[in-house]
Amino acid sequence: MSLALASADSLLISSTADFIREKFLHEGSGHDWGHIRRVWQVARRLAADTPEADPLVTELGALLHDVADWKFHDGDEEAGPRAARAWLMSQQADPAVIDSVEAIIREISFKGLGVPTPMSSVEGELVQDADRLDAIGAIGVARAFAYGGHKNRPLHDPAVPPVSHDSFESYKQNTAPTVNHFYEKLLHLRERMNTPAARRVAEQRHAYMEQFLQQFLREWEGEDISE
Repeated sequence: MSLALASADSLLISSTADFIREKFLHEGSGHDWGHIRRVWQVARRLAADTPEADPLVTELGALLHDVADWKFHDGDEEAGPRAARAWLMSQQADPAVIDSVEAIIREISFKGLGVPTPMSSVEGELVQDADRLDAIGAIGVARAFAYGGHKNRPLHDPAVPPVSHDSFESYKQNTAPTVNHFYEKLLHLRERMNTPAARRVAEQRHAYMEQFLQQFLREWEGEDISE
């Protein structure tokens, strides 16, 4: 089991949670406090079963992973790392911790099917798994459509095929219907989990998404209406 957090570390996590909760409580795109809280709790559970993981870095990385997402900052990939660094410096966090958290935020994002996204730390792997688990299953379906609505995207358009983006720039510029997002990202997250625990959970959530899409497409074509 990971070592217990020192009182100063617990205080830093608590103040960071309060900061993020206030910032994202009423966010409506699926990247809200509820999402961040779930990622935080799952990452913490994964860290508890990973003796080599630093619990402080894991929890701060989870809490701050969406602090300034590029999707809401004109594609600026450094907005998140900058915001996290500024917050942690204001809290007099250890420089090594700041560097580690900044690296997690810089590396965590999915960047397209053709773009590998390895993490450079075990803590980063745990946060990435927790974030990706929240992108699949029932909550993942809900979040996908919440984000699509936030971006004024259609639910589905059979005339617009999914694209396997081979660069982050291509992925960032994507404006396809929400259903395409399942084929361009969500259905591929199961195979990209880092830990055995996350892979086990991903199996069930992946199956749920497949069932949802089957039903969605049947209803789209009216195939579920009996004669």
